[in-house]
Amino acid sequence: MRVLVVGAGGREHAIALNCRTSGHEVLMVPDVTGIDGRLSEVDLVIPGPEAALVAGIASTCAAAGVPCFGPTAELARLESSKAHARDVTTRLGIPGPRWSRFDAGQVDEALDWWRSLGSPVVVKQDGLAAGKGVVVPTDDTSTAEAITALAARGAFLLEERMSGPECSLLALCDGTTAIALPLAQDHKRIGEGDRGPNTGGMGAYAPAPIDIDVDHLVATFITPVLDDLRAAGTPYIGVLYAGLMITASGPRLVEYNCRFGDPEAQAVIPMLDVDLADAALAATEGALATHPIATGVPLRAASSCTVVAAAPGYPGTPAVGAAVLSTTFTSTTVAGSSIDDELALLFPAGIDAEGRVSGGRVLAVTGLGDDLGSARDRAYSALDGIAFEGMQVRRDIGWRAPGATMRSYAESGVDIDEGTRAVDGMRAAVERTLGSDVLRGVGSFGGVISLARLAGLDEPVLVASTDGVGTKVELAARLGRVRGVGADIVNHCIDDVLVQSARPLMFLDYIAASKLDAGLVAEVVSGMAEACEAAGCALLGGETAEMPGVYADGAFDVAGTLIGYAERSALLPTDDVAPGDVLIALASSGPHTNGYSLLRRLFQWFPMDAVPLGLDRPLGEALLEPHRSYLDVIAPLLDDADGPRIKALAHITGGGLPENLPRVLPDGVDAEVELGSWPVPPLFALVRDLLPGMNAHELHRTLNMGVGMVIVCAEADADAMRSAIGEDTWVIGRLVSGRAGHREVRLR
Repeated sequence: MRVLVVGAGGREHAIALNCRTSGHEVLMVPDVTGIDGRLSEVDLVIPGPEAALVAGIASTCAAAGVPCFGPTAELARLESSKAHARDVTTRLGIPGPRWSRFDAGQVDEALDWWRSLGSPVVVKQDGLAAGKGVVVPTDDTSTAEAITALAARGAFLLEERMSGPECSLLALCDGTTAIALPLAQDHKRIGEGDRGPNTGGMGAYAPAPIDIDVDHLVATFITPVLDDLRAAGTPYIGVLYAGLMITASGPRLVEYNCRFGDPEAQAVIPMLDVDLADAALAATEGALATHPIATGVPLRAASSCTVVAAAPGYPGTPAVGAAVLSTTFTSTTVAGSSIDDELALLFPAGIDAEGRVSGGRVLAVTGLGDDLGSARDRAYSALDGIAFEGMQVRRDIGWRAPGATMRSYAESGVDIDEGTRAVDGMRAAVERTLGSDVLRGVGSFGGVISLARLAGLDEPVLVASTDGVGTKVELAARLGRVRGVGADIVNHCIDDVLVQSARPLMFLDYIAASKLDAGLVAEVVSGMAEACEAAGCALLGGETAEMPGVYADGAFDVAGTLIGYAERSALLPTDDVAPGDVLIALASSGPHTNGYSLLRRLFQWFPMDAVPLGLDRPLGEALLEPHRSYLDVIAPLLDDADGPRIKALAHITGGGLPENLPRVLPDGVDAEVELGSWPVPPLFALVRDLLPGMNAHELHRTLNMGVGMVIVCAEADADAMRSAIGEDTWVIGRLVSGRAGHREVRLR
């Protein structure tokens, strides 16, 4: 066929490339200007941008007797008027947010509606805005400002703000049948971590990891619209794109588009082993039900990742005219591939015939692969060879994908249950070595040995703790910020002996690497020395080991042993821990030294020097915040004989609240923890947002979620205990009766 593709952006080049590689002759025009004279030359028209549809290209083609794979201007109102789309979906019962439309200048009416709604809103321009007519305010002030600004432009909508992962559902429609393409996920914001203003799209990947059957999504969001329009005698032909948000209450409609998305088209179309022109022609003939793709859309690649390069100034006023240079592609002005056996593709958008920047989104590079990781690597590798002055590229496309399907810590390579089984398996052997002077052994936060046999002492005991920093050291080494892991190991061990009322006495360290770096060792040990000095603990020395072949190049490990002391009569937990006691939480300083196998995987595609939305500092700094010592808070409470009495302390380490609180409870006593009773810090809130499939129990036994130490005390002492602590604390639950022989944490 001779196929006319209307439009000149990356989306249209993706359509054209598919048509050419399927054996068709392709003509491209930038817009509908003068299109009538071209229609006699072609067999099929595929409009790309929404402007062509709104201009009535489908009717123009119909008058010329040329099939057009796109809806009429009237049907395209699903995109050109957000209010019309909401009217339709409300009438058809399609799930979406609460909303209201306002005319230009209706600022007061909009403010009143928002305040009566009682929840955050999204402010949307009613008409077309090239993907940039949406404002997501962050607070009351910015909400009022957004309403005022959009009211000055024209009609606008307020919609209840929804939360959850987003995906783009693109369906080929013939008026009756809808064929879904792989789900995609767009990245609208200009900045990494989804910060900054909305754009037309800075990248996308497919398939989006949404754990909902695509047939269900089509039946919910596409089929009702097709059925309604067919019943009205106006069948919908073309692509119907449903932008969806997967909320806690299920999928909800964000918006409809009436064409391929951009950059979703650049991500999805190259994956397809489909003659797109042939399928589009079948759609115009109402014949998709008998087309081969009706039984399944064949793919040439399992995954794709598209990264957009934008001009400086975008999404505001882009600076144009800079030369676009490439060492990876033979030409930047035409769509095609030149590397990795056509697994990396270039799609020009804002580039003129001389190879200079002429628009906001300049080009997109798509990588294909057997999985998202390989596709993403190909895209960024190819993009490394492209440059123009002021080029804006998000380095985190696909960054939410690693956490989207995680259900447990074990999926990141760490199995907490296997660790518990290991302890149970060794318990009997270890206990055979214990004499009568060992008071606390396997399963405690630290070993306890009586020193009563020492002449001249009443009955002091030594409390020992050995631990390691874990995979946090990999992140520290990668970012060149290793001093903090020295403090991590010391403070972790201090807290482990503190929960048994012990004060630190001495510390010994162990550092191993494939090849020792004197500067690195000095930096780590300096961090240890600072933490020991603050705690009045002697750093006696330790061991350094060079182990080539055991550790990866550049990797190292840190561990240590701390010895503390306490009076036997003052050991915690006390014998009167009982139902009715309350749980008082002290804040953590961050993830401390646990959960980093998950955190490193979760943020593997997010730049550590970028600031995600909600945080006030780079992600790497937040993740490497040293493990906090609670000695200066807890010791005065233990020393005050007339003050409120601590019955037990639980250091919230690996296993989180569910695994650590039971370690200080007697048999038959459970802990009820009220979720939401303490403020979840921004970093943990971000992690929770990136793990929509992980349930609360798994999340809270993987990470401390903002609680680093828990005090158990009598309810009558709770107020005095909190008053005696010089920082914010929270009552997060209480102890209750449980089953005999058991002790567990119930998250509510």
